[in-house]
Parts: sequence; structure tokens; C-alpha cells
Amino acid sequence: MYPADNKKDAVDWKEVQGQHITMVQRNVLVLGSGGREHALAWKLAQSEGAHIYIAPGNAGTANVGMNVNIKPSDFESVKDFCLKQNINLVVVGPEQPLVDGIVDFFKSDEALKAVKIIGPDKRGAQLEGSKAFAKDFMEKYGIPTAKCFKVNKGNLEAGCCFLESLKAPYVLKANGLAAGKGVLIINDLQEAKEELGKMLDGKFGSASATVVIEEFLKGIEVSVFVLTDGEHYVLLPEAKDYKRIGDGDTGLNTGGMGAVSPVPFCTQEFLNRVEDSIVKPTLKGFKAEGINYKGFIFLGLMNDSGNPYVIEYNVRMGDPETEAVMTRIEGDFVDLLHACADGCLNEVHYAKSEKTAVTVMMVSGGYPDAYEKGKVLNGLEGLKDVVAFHAGTSFNADNEVVTSGGRVIAVTAHGHSIEEARNLAYREVEKIHFEGANYRHDIGLDLMKLQ
Repeated sequence: MYPADNKKDAVDWKEVQGQHITMVQRNVLVLGSGGREHALAWKLAQSEGAHIYIAPGNAGTANVGMNVNIKPSDFESVKDFCLKQNINLVVVGPEQPLVDGIVDFFKSDEALKAVKIIGPDKRGAQLEGSKAFAKDFMEKYGIPTAKCFKVNKGNLEAGCCFLESLKAPYVLKANGLAAGKGVLIINDLQEAKEELGKMLDGKFGSASATVVIEEFLKGIEVSVFVLTDGEHYVLLPEAKDYKRIGDGDTGLNTGGMGAVSPVPFCTQEFLNRVEDSIVKPTLKGFKAEGINYKGFIFLGLMNDSGNPYVIEYNVRMGDPETEAVMTRIEGDFVDLLHACADGCLNEVHYAKSEKTAVTVMMVSGGYPDAYEKGKVLNGLEGLKDVVAFHAGTSFNADNEVVTSGGRVIAVTAHGHSIEEARNLAYREVEKIHFEGANYRHDIGLDLMKLQ
């Protein structure tokens, strides 16, 4: 592994080009800077001969590879880095570059034809980029989901009538990307109508110029992750995440406060139904629509009495679910992703650990509302028997690890049960200190009675 430059967040890739680096066949570039990308890079770095770069990365990714100062949105700089550093595989962490067409950019450039990239093309990425596109896709290919109505300023009255036809609670979703915060679940009809108007007036910017109103589905949520080459697929470990800021699922929605994998109610029978009613029709739809999809499908599902319904598609791995899921994947992850890019997933062995992973996310004081950055983290060096994935960290001028985001660090522990894993995770979380630190104390408690 290349030595990390711990003096700053990332080196300038032009500086890297001036160094002597032995090129190998397994040079991997991970795009992104969060906990998901740290977990991906951590797993990829375990593959024999793999040299990992992360753009732009964070203070944690500097320990598993080399951070490079490139924004994932700067496609030309990503291209230059791939060519000059002999990158063989690009793994796109966040959704925005996919929605913006980075896969199409790579596929259309002759100079990049030898560089494999994990992710769907721009049209496929609309499954996450547009809630309306996703709902139309599900309806067309018979994929079970909640009934819905699409609203803009031109049919607001009809939207309010649709709300009146539903029973509380009422679900309002911004059509576009809203950093995971564009979904409102409201119990009062009048409040739902008022919030609908606010969304259409720009509450979530252009993302809510169209709003999808959905029927509320009752049940237990689970995230099922699929890796597909467009023809074949494997089911990666599933997970349950916790969105609300407070214990007992109270308070505001966040990007995710923790995760558990596996999920006790996600039985083989349930997964068989997911494959038959959702995964296979989805891949059939890709073929029919001419969508080039070689990457991850994140199925946000509702388990309604053993029957799966799609709440949402995401076109990348989830966060903080990835911080739990990656610790349960066994074998060579670089091999698995190369097989995905090459269209031969069916030829590669894939296995997962039977142990339970519990992830607890530590966040900045005030998150998900306003919060301060630059708080020094202490206690990381004393952690034992866990993996601490950095979600929002950087280095200050004194080379100290400091907070740089709302979600700061995700501590993941393994055990033979949820209780064992969560006890270990919380024991180590208590060793980490930074001003204003906050975390939920109940991750996994609701699932323990099901195990």
C-alpha cells in the first residue's frame, strides 16, 4: 500500500505524478469523501496487489490509500488522473457524478476505454435522480411499490385531492436529489398540503419542482444491495439503517445514524421474493430500456407481512449501511468488481460472513441542523476490535484529525449476535471524544427481539 500523506487532506495529483510509483494491474480510484467511500476503500485495499486512491477522500481514507485532490464532479481531472496513473478500475461512491453522467463520459472517450468504471449510465442513474422516473419504471415493469401521484405547480389542486384520498401519514418526496433530506412524512392532512406548497415553491431547491406524493406503506424497512453486470447479479449483505436523529426514532431525518447487518426478518424466503418480484424485473427493464448498468443497486424496501415493496431505488451503496456491509463481504473485492465491469459476475466466487455487524454513527452537535466544524477528535488510537470509518473528517494545520461534516465517524463492530456486536461498538464509541459529539444509543435494539 502506498504510504498515506497525513500532513494534509489530499495531495495534488500533479504532485503525485512527479513521484516514482510502480504501476500494477490493480490501481483503483474511489470517488468520494464520506464513510461509504472509506468503507469501500478499506475493503478494496485488502485485495492482493491493490493500490487504492481516493478522490478527494478524508482523514480516514489516508490510512488505506492515497488521497488525491480531485473533485468527483471534475470529470476532466478524473480522466487525466486515470490515464497518467494507470488506473484500471474506478468505483463511484456518491450519486451525483452518476446522475451527471460520469459513466457516459468514460464510455464515450476512446482514451478511457481500458478503464473500467462501476456505476450505471446517466439514464440508469435517473432511478435515483428522479423519483418520477423511478415510479414510472416500476409501474411499467410490474415492480411492487406504493401508489403515487406526481405534482407540480400546474396540477397542485389535483395533488391536494390525491392527498385527501389517502390515509395518514402522508409521504411527500422531492423528485430530484436533495442530499437524503427530500422526504417528508406528515400525519396531518392540512400540514401535508402546506408542505406540498412549500416544496413546490423551492423548499428543496429545484429538486422539489416536482413532488411525488406516495401512499404510506406499513411494515419494517430494509436495504437490500445488488451488484449487477446487467445480466448477472449477486445479493450483497442486506442492512437496516436508522434515519432519525434521536433514540426511539424521534426527531429530524438524517443521512443515517447507524446500521445493522444482517437483518433478522430478512429470511431466505423474503430474499427469494425480492429476487423474483424486484431484482429480475428490474434487470429485465434495464435490457428493454437499453440502460447500461454495471454497478450497485440499492433497494430501499418495506417488508409488509413478508411481501417486499420498493420505497426507493438508489444507484450506489448506502451510507451508513456500507460501513456495516463491507465488513461482512469475504474474498477479493477487486476481483468481484472487475467481474462486474467485464460482464462475468457469474464466474467469480462470492461469500459473506455469518457474523453480525453493528455500526454506530457519531455526529456533530446540532446536526442535522446547523453545526460547527474543526472540532479535534481524540481517542481514535485506543480503539480495539472495531473499524472506525471516517465520514466527515480532515486534518488541521497541526496534523490533527478534526470534524468537517455533520456525520463524523462510524464505528463498526462484529459479533455472533446483535447484542454482542452492539455492546462492543458502544464500548468503543465511548472512547472517542470531540466537542458536541452526539450519537444514538439504541441502534439494533429493535431487532434484538427478532434474532
